[in-house]
Amino acid sequence: MNEFGTTTLKEHISPTSLSMRISWLAVALILWSPAWAQMKARHAAAGQTEGERRGALNLDAARANPLQLRNFLKNMPKGADLHNHLSGAIYAESWIRAAAEDHLCVNLASLSFAKPQAAAEKDSSDANCGEGRLPAAQAYKDQGLFDALVDAFSMRGFVASTGVTGHDHFFDAFAKFGGTGHRHLGEWLDEVATRADAQNEQYLELMHTPEFDHAKALASEIGWQEDFAQFRDSLLAHGLRDGVATAKAEIDQAETLRRQRERCGQADASSACGVEIRYLCQVLRGFPKQQVFAQTLLCFETASADPRFVGINFVMPEDGYISMSDYTLHMRMIAFFRKLYPKIHLTLHSGELAPGLVPYEGLCCHIRLAVEEAMAERIGHGVDVMYEDRPHELLKEMARNHVMVEISLTSNDLILGVSGKNHPFPLYRQFGVPVALATDDEGVSRIDLTHEYVRAVQTYGLSYRDLKQMVRTSLEHSFSPGDSLWRALDNFATPVPACSKDSLASDKSSSACGAFLKSSEKASQQWELERRFREFESAL
Repeated sequence: MNEFGTTTLKEHISPTSLSMRISWLAVALILWSPAWAQMKARHAAAGQTEGERRGALNLDAARANPLQLRNFLKNMPKGADLHNHLSGAIYAESWIRAAAEDHLCVNLASLSFAKPQAAAEKDSSDANCGEGRLPAAQAYKDQGLFDALVDAFSMRGFVASTGVTGHDHFFDAFAKFGGTGHRHLGEWLDEVATRADAQNEQYLELMHTPEFDHAKALASEIGWQEDFAQFRDSLLAHGLRDGVATAKAEIDQAETLRRQRERCGQADASSACGVEIRYLCQVLRGFPKQQVFAQTLLCFETASADPRFVGINFVMPEDGYISMSDYTLHMRMIAFFRKLYPKIHLTLHSGELAPGLVPYEGLCCHIRLAVEEAMAERIGHGVDVMYEDRPHELLKEMARNHVMVEISLTSNDLILGVSGKNHPFPLYRQFGVPVALATDDEGVSRIDLTHEYVRAVQTYGLSYRDLKQMVRTSLEHSFSPGDSLWRALDNFATPVPACSKDSLASDKSSSACGAFLKSSEKASQQWELERRFREFESAL
């Protein structure tokens, strides 16, 4: 048995070694069964590399035991997590610690953070927290309060009850743990990067909302204008671009703190330093239309000025009143800005809906509008695709245009109650739409990316090559700058000409390939992924 708790090909060939090393009966039965022999023959005939055959055998052996399966998948390279809200990725325990350090209070009725009544106080005592409130630090002395806060800030132990759905509890959590200082942003980056590194992830696109109070105030002052070009000119003339410098400074400070915490560049640097983080500027679409327009402009301007912001996204519950009623308008806004900022990438929350959550008429066309009007390159969730008008036509269009879907299985189950056979994940794959697994809000859901891979394997019986395809897809459709390592989009058989004669993922590349990799961050990440797969598979 290897370090991943599964059986290697060599051990399978040797019955003596097999019987001595495998300690769990379920796997032993699989390995000695006729079905296993047939499965092994299928792997050999599938045109797989030797490493992929070992990966497939080990994955199939681990299927019988969820703990062994998790261990195998945790160590497997997973490329990128492309749908990850930074605030939702932080675990409740970290929010409590930050609130205690910031001397915040807890409203006992709502289980949410609140500022002390006496703003001048440097510490939150019972006196300045006010009636019905306690200092957040009190949670460390009161286990009941600590547990209640964790449960309120996450889906831990949640059971739906009359008037309280998973959808409501999930989204309500964000308002409860807000209010901590921006100085913690670097801590959050460190937390997310460290968790990703522990699971063999290498690239993250984190959704983050820059400070937009100035943009919101300008939009309210100027008022809504039907002429988008005129509205944009008015906002810029009144100083909207001032918010770009604020957004850049915030990220500068956060990344400096992250590097300090991880000791990047030092002899004892954390391996988490190797996790590349980029940002998606997220627009809060549940606000009045003039504010959404101003936010969108700020995000496009920020992404144009700061290459760390690699794209734009729209967030907040898609079923909200404004999100639904202004959805078509929002797509028109985005289409307008995309013509002015053609280099800025776009992914959109679209189709995070289910029957009953909104009227059936509301399920008709969000994904189609995102793809056809806003020209989204990726879609987040896409759960209601089969309720769209002409869904098969839409699926074929998405496959033809390589519009990737960010799949968040646990999130869709917790929020929408959609899982298993009712989830369109298999349909997307059937129609050839590129897909990749993502966490969405791993802190609120109390999961990680490995959890999503385990769930996908257990629910849909995915093969090792299926997983490897999705992992490669995650980096192929990242917004990391530069050309892809692969000659054809979503075809991972042949590298670009500059690297076609190289041994893929070798430690040394030819001068032509090396120059190409140096010119493209995306290709460099993809080369690193292949190196990680080689290392992972050779250890099996």
